[in-house]
Amino acid sequence: MSAKNGSIKLVAGNSNPVLAQDIAKGLGIELTKAVVRRFADMEIFVEIQENVRGSDMFILQSTSYPANDNLMELLIITDALRRASARRITAVVPYFGYARQDRKSGSRTPISAKLVANLISRAGVDRVMTLDLHAGQIQGFFDIPTDNLFAAPLMVRDIRDRFDLAKAMVVSPDVGGVARARGLAKRINTPLAIVDKRRERPGESEVMNVIGDVAGYNCILVDDIVDSGGTLVNAAEALIAHGAKEVSAYITHGVLSGGAAARIASSRLKELVITDSILPTDAVNKAPNIRTISIAGLIAEAIGRTAAEESVSSLFD
Repeated sequence: MSAKNGSIKLVAGNSNPVLAQDIAKGLGIELTKAVVRRFADMEIFVEIQENVRGSDMFILQSTSYPANDNLMELLIITDALRRASARRITAVVPYFGYARQDRKSGSRTPISAKLVANLISRAGVDRVMTLDLHAGQIQGFFDIPTDNLFAAPLMVRDIRDRFDLAKAMVVSPDVGGVARARGLAKRINTPLAIVDKRRERPGESEVMNVIGDVAGYNCILVDDIVDSGGTLVNAAEALIAHGAKEVSAYITHGVLSGGAAARIASSRLKELVITDSILPTDAVNKAPNIRTISIAGLIAEAIGRTAAEESVSSLFD
């Protein structure tokens, strides 16, 4: 595939090599040969092993666990490409780490999402492409063009294939996610409910109430990130207690840290569906009620349109 002005090339860090290969296959190209390794003291070393002068470069790298290592890989790959005279550099970051630190949560606390945006911009990235940002305003943290893609079309297709929509209800697991849940409910023409919860401390949540009549429905929880899994497990319990027939969840980014996979596996959730924006761990792959859908086709199409300077937003019309 060729860009409008020069060749298109894709280089990957170590965060998600499987997704990188799938995206390259979707674009009909080979991944650019590169070495991204560690010295003995864990310093990161990058060497681009192909000529990229004048190329339209796309770096695939989620800043998931280990977040700091993967972020540094992205920055150093960017510097290597800039010094190799790449024409344009687009950072494709399916999962944008630090996105939950998008505001001051208290006195003398940072806005780390803005700091990370500054680091990526200053390193020499010309454009950012990401997926389902935790908060839409993070796009404004970048002083360069930023495309926020959405996994909703993939989820809608999967839900239509697997659910009787006449008996389905979309549920937001908290008040903050109502806009996201409402958008999906509108796409599949189902009612909407909300789980009202109170978070006592980070990583823990306590379900307080269910807003909406969920009795007899197959409930579909929708959110952007699942980390510890506590919110989903508690929400599923509350929905079942209020008469829901069964509860499934569709979440874009499966962070699933610590014992989250085991927590989900032993919960009342019939199924948790996540994307491969983050490389699934062995625990996630072995969990009987966690399933992964691929975003490779979506990102490949968005990369192709960006390279050809065509509309990306029309993908979601």
